[in-house]
Amino acid sequence: MVHCFATGCDHHSESHTCKFYGFPHKIKKKEEYQRWIRLIRRKDREPGNHSRICSCHFRDGKNSAGPEIYTRNADKLFLSERLPRKRKKQSTTQSTSVHDMVQAIRAKEEEALPLQEKPLTSEIILEAELYLAKRELEAAQYQRTHYSASTLTTYVLRMETGLPTKEVFQIVVNYASRFKDSLSYYTGWRVESISFEDQILITLMKLRQNYTNLHIAQLFSCSVATISNVVTTFVHVLHNILFDDLMTNIPSREKNKLCSPSSFSMFTSCRIVIDCTDIEIAAPSLMSQQNTIYSNYRGMNSFKVIVGVAPNAVIMYVSKLYPGSISDKEIVKQSGLMNHIASDDLILADKEFLIQDIVFFWEHSSLLTEWKIHCQ
Repeated sequence: MVHCFATGCDHHSESHTCKFYGFPHKIKKKEEYQRWIRLIRRKDREPGNHSRICSCHFRDGKNSAGPEIYTRNADKLFLSERLPRKRKKQSTTQSTSVHDMVQAIRAKEEEALPLQEKPLTSEIILEAELYLAKRELEAAQYQRTHYSASTLTTYVLRMETGLPTKEVFQIVVNYASRFKDSLSYYTGWRVESISFEDQILITLMKLRQNYTNLHIAQLFSCSVATISNVVTTFVHVLHNILFDDLMTNIPSREKNKLCSPSSFSMFTSCRIVIDCTDIEIAAPSLMSQQNTIYSNYRGMNSFKVIVGVAPNAVIMYVSKLYPGSISDKEIVKQSGLMNHIASDDLILADKEFLIQDIVFFWEHSSLLTEWKIHCQ
């Protein structure tokens, strides 16, 4: 049983005697095929190889002019039905001037003007073309709307990047923009289609949410290769400007006193508060590597890192990553943290952070006056 493909038409081969015409070939008769699509105005799906249009939608039941008759324009008569056909007069002269042709056309238009109370066939086709152009324009405008740091709210930006406010995000962007002109991309070609601000947003989203490159490419209307180039490049950029530049120098005691909370009034010589944290990772395939990175204390495969904060809880020191099997004491020894500590500085640590012997070792080896450590 064949059903009519036109919208709102319920004709099928078993209940109606009308004929059913197939669509023109999509490639061989591309223009005629597209004209049929414009006239049908069907949004939900494209016609298939077996889709048919009944003869009720064609003038005189013939498919030569295309499907032009629908419920939306059933009350619109075609010019051929309103005006009597006139036989063409054979020209007595072999050539006609352009002026005479224009005058003849104008005369025909003036004669037909009183009868043009309803649209002609050309007007119906023009209306369909305008409708299709409007749809294409709306689709193009929708495709141009993509993720951007300038349009995201503070809540969405916090979810995607982990940064608390837009102001903090803008500080990171401004700090990184100093190296914008000298930036060398990983793949060798620069990314011009995405703003510098959004490239940092893409990198932070990748680090925070671990989205796939394909998903981020869809959000920012670009290719997967572009996302890969941006993430790889800006991971190194952010590491250099945020880790190497900011996390390797510890502020002095005098600077800490300017912003220390009242709860630290008894610890005016406090330089830093330290602790170790574990980052869980997947188990490696080699048994030797599993033995190295497995933490008996945490019961998982992990990397360990020392994090140091100022008395006002601002992170100011982060060490390199160490395997999970290493002790906190050994990390303090290997990280070089003690090289940043001056005489009479106070270090606050957890009571299980047993580094007193390391402090005394440095005291005697370097002949400093005194290293202080406070365990709570």
